[in-house]
Amino acid sequence: MTALANDYPIELERKLSLRDGSVVHMRPILPDDAPRLQQFHGRLSGDTAYQRFFAIVKRLPPDWARVLATVDYRRRLALVVETPGSSGPELIAVGRYDATDEPDTVEVAFVVQDSWQNRGLGTVLFDEILRAAATRSYRRFRAYTLSDNRRMLDLISRFTRVESRKTEQGVTELVFTLHPERATVRA
Repeated sequence: MTALANDYPIELERKLSLRDGSVVHMRPILPDDAPRLQQFHGRLSGDTAYQRFFAIVKRLPPDWARVLATVDYRRRLALVVETPGSSGPELIAVGRYDATDEPDTVEVAFVVQDSWQNRGLGTVLFDEILRAAATRSYRRFRAYTLSDNRRMLDLISRFTRVESRKTEQGVTELVFTLHPERATVRA
């Protein structure tokens, strides 16, 4: 691992307990995670990768991985979830936000490795990325999801207040805010 930058938000590091009893580690992404992002992408099923990128991307190109792993922790933030693997920590999920042209709005996205789905990890990661954005003064969120991705659409509807929903060519754009009772920022 590289030395942590002065702006690295160490307060976002934590252990997460999933509903099946598994304990995983969440932390902000680092630039040297780029190769591990490529390995993570290689473990996603074709369907899961398509749901995330809206295209068939069999291999995450190195330049994409570098861009995705390089964030400023304020306008662009990614959280990775990892578990011990045979050759060191293995990424199993990534959640992120990126600032938009609107000053208080970020675009959010996340993906969970297939073998770790249905354990509550996506819900926890979604909540964590929204809270991290809220602590950085972002109040509105935008997400693009395939219109047939019921799990993502249901998750956003259950845990946020959807302000607008627009569907074009099989992609649904949602703009939402946190429910007031969930908007409390964790210290």
